Amino acid sequence: MRMIFGLVLLVGIALAGGAVYLAKGQIGQYKNAIARAEAAKSKIVPTKSIFVVNRALKYGEKISKDDVRAVDFPVAALPEGHFDDLAVIFPENTDLPRVVLRPIEKDEALLAIKVTKPGEDAGLTSRLERGMRAFAIRVDVSSGVSGFLRPGDRVDVYWTGRVGSGANTSEVTKLIETTVPLIAVDQSSGSVEGTQIARTVTVAVSPNQVASLAQAQSSGRLSLSLVGVGDDVEIAQNIEVNQRDLLGIEDKVEAPTAAQEKVCTIRTRRGAEVVNLPIPCTN
Repeated sequence: MRMIFGLVLLVGIALAGGAVYLAKGQIGQYKNAIARAEAAKSKIVPTKSIFVVNRALKYGEKISKDDVRAVDFPVAALPEGHFDDLAVIFPENTDLPRVVLRPIEKDEALLAIKVTKPGEDAGLTSRLERGMRAFAIRVDVSSGVSGFLRPGDRVDVYWTGRVGSGANTSEVTKLIETTVPLIAVDQSSGSVEGTQIARTVTVAVSPNQVASLAQAQSSGRLSLSLVGVGDDVEIAQNIEVNQRDLLGIEDKVEAPTAAQEKVCTIRTRRGAEVVNLPIPCTN
């Protein structure tokens, strides 16, 4: 009887030890799972729902509710001027549409700076930044880059005219403005389809640049050079070429002539003959 009791006791102790061991393993796994969950939670980026566009929108297009959708955006990287309420984009108290002021790519956040207020006109003045002025430059097929200019492009402006006077007059070409933004081609400030030979282009410049361009346009010819997308290389403003530089003509430098020694004479008469006699020069 005692042997049976002892055997049962040993079996009970073994089962209890096994249960403790299994429980300890389960508790360890549970703690590890909690730690992993906490670590994953700490890596979660807080987001906010804002509106983006469903398709690429060009300047002058009207925006409808079908053109936007809400997406989760990281709070730390929210762009300034975003919309987080559909009722703000399309107010219920008006049916007047918003118009695109600047091109917006598909899935790009809709920003207040890129659209008009409801019913507001998307005129040329809306494309001028603070302190800038619009100035029209006359162009033709040669000076206007053969019709490849588009609103939003940047150009360098060169002046060609005559400088000097009289025999010293020469024709020069000089770079007077760099990376000037175009805001309109002829009467279009939006997308221009195909190749179009423009008669005028409108640029956005400072008041001081307006005065410089007006003077340059009245005293010579202006030519435009298209700047590539992403080109941020600084160009020196002192680029100037004249005809002699273009043709490689060098100015002739005359060799200096040796100074002749001054000779002083005095006339004297010897009988019927007049003779010039050399004497030292006094001054």
